[in-house]
Amino acid sequence: MRRPSPLPEIAALLALTALFALANPSRAASEPFPLLPHLVRHPCVIPLSLSIQTHFPLQMTHGAILLARVVSPAPQRPPVTISPMDPLLAWRKEFPILANTIYMVSHSLGAMPRRAKERLAEYTDIWATRGVRAWHEGWWELPITTGDILARILGAGPGEIAMQPNVSIAQAIIHSCLEFPQSAQAAARDTLISETRSPAQGQRSVVREFPKTRNRIVTDALNFPTNHYLFHALEPLGAEVVTVPSRDGLTIALEDLLASIDERTRLVAVSHVLFRSSYLQDLAAIAARAHEVGALIAADLYQSAGTVPINLRELGLDFATGGSVKWLCGGPGAGYLYVRRDLWPTLEPKLTGWMAHEQPFAFEPGPQRYAPDAFRFLHGTPNIPGLYAARSGYEIIEEAGVPAIRAKSIRQTERLIELAREAGLAVNSPLAPAHRGGVVTLDVPDGQNVVDELSRREILVDYRPGSGIRVAPHFYTEDAELDATIAAIRELVPVRAL
Repeated sequence: MRRPSPLPEIAALLALTALFALANPSRAASEPFPLLPHLVRHPCVIPLSLSIQTHFPLQMTHGAILLARVVSPAPQRPPVTISPMDPLLAWRKEFPILANTIYMVSHSLGAMPRRAKERLAEYTDIWATRGVRAWHEGWWELPITTGDILARILGAGPGEIAMQPNVSIAQAIIHSCLEFPQSAQAAARDTLISETRSPAQGQRSVVREFPKTRNRIVTDALNFPTNHYLFHALEPLGAEVVTVPSRDGLTIALEDLLASIDERTRLVAVSHVLFRSSYLQDLAAIAARAHEVGALIAADLYQSAGTVPINLRELGLDFATGGSVKWLCGGPGAGYLYVRRDLWPTLEPKLTGWMAHEQPFAFEPGPQRYAPDAFRFLHGTPNIPGLYAARSGYEIIEEAGVPAIRAKSIRQTERLIELAREAGLAVNSPLAPAHRGGVVTLDVPDGQNVVDELSRREILVDYRPGSGIRVAPHFYTEDAELDATIAAIRELVPVRAL
C-alpha cells in the first residue's frame, strides 16, 4: 500500500514550531524547540532532510535536529536622499556594500569603491594583452605615480611617496637607513661636563655637552604592535627603546612624550592617531621637539590619512608611513613611505633591491648604487594589482576632499558620543574633537560577542581588547545609521551591565 505523503504533517509541525518561537522568544533563544523531537522521529524525515535543509537552517546536537533561530531578512533600505547639508552622501552609490550594510568599520577596512573592480579588470586586461611590455608602459613607475595621487592628499610633493607592500616593510626601510651605537653606557661615559663662570656675577654654571652618538628610539605604549615589534628587533643592533607609558590606557600625555626626547634620541616614532582610542597626537609639537635635539621623526598615519587633514611638509616630518586599507578605501597590499626630500642623499637603506638601483636594467653585481630619487626606497617587484586597486580609493578621497570629510567626521562622532551617553554606554575615546580621530570606542561587556551579533544584523563594527567596540562613520555614512548602530548595541547589552 502506498504511504500517505508526510509533507502536510511536517509542514504542520514546522508551523507550530515557528509559532512557539514567536510566542516565546526568550525560551526559543536558549533551548531547543519542544516540537522538534516529533519532527525528528517522523519516519519520513530522514529521506527529506536534504530537502528540508535547503529551506530551513538546521544544526545537529546530541543526535537531534534543531531548527536554528530564523532571523527575518533586513527590510529593504530606502533610497538615500542627498541632503544639500550633506553632499558627501552622493558618494554612497560608489560603494556597493552600503546598499545592504551599515558600514561602521572603515578604520579597519574601508568599503570597496565600485571602480576598484574596474581597475582590477584593467590590470588583468593589460597583463593579458600587453604581457611583459606592461613593465615599460607604466607598471615600473606605478609605485611612484600611485604615490603621487596620495601625495596630493597628504601634502607632499610629486615623487616624494614610494608605495610599499605594507607598513612593516615601510618602517623597516626607515630603520635600515639608521645606525645605532652598540653601547648606551659607553655613550653616557663619553658625556662631557664643562664649567663656565659669569665675570660679572661670579656664578658657576654647568653645561652638559651630549655626545654625537645616539641610540634611542622614543615611542609610546599605545603605538600599534607591529611598530613595537620592529623597534625591539633593533635592540641587538644597539638600539635602546624608550616607551612612554599612558596615564589612562587611552591617551599619551604630550608633556610626557616631549620630556622623553633628548640628545640621545635617534628616532621618534609615533602614530598620528592611536588605534585603540582614536586619540589624535600633536605631530607638529613632537616634530619640533625631535628636531630641537637633532633627532629624526617617523609618523604612522594609518589611522588618520583620509579622515584627518595632513600636510607632511608643514608638519616637518622626516618620515611617514601608512596603508590604504582603512580610511583611504584602497584595499590591502598598498602601503606607502614618505621621506623628506633633502634627506634622500644621506640615506642608504639596507633593506634594498634591484628597483632601488641607479641603473636597474644594467644588472650590475656588487654593492648597491642608489637611485637619486624616491626609487632608492624601493626594493623588489611591487604589488601591481594592489596599486591598481588603491588608486580608486585615493581618487575618491581626493575628490571628496579631506577637510570636508573631517568636518563630517567631527559632527558624526560628536553625535555618536551623545547617543552612547544617552544609552548609558561608556566612551573610551577623547571627548574633545581636537584630540579625536574618526573613531568612537565604546566600552561594553562581552564586546566580541556583541560585534558578532551586530555582524549578523548587517551592522559592521569591530572590537579591540582593552578598549572596546570601535565605531567609525565615514564620509559615506548616513546620520540615521548612527542611531541604528547605537540602538542595536544598547539592545544587546544587558541593562544590569550598564
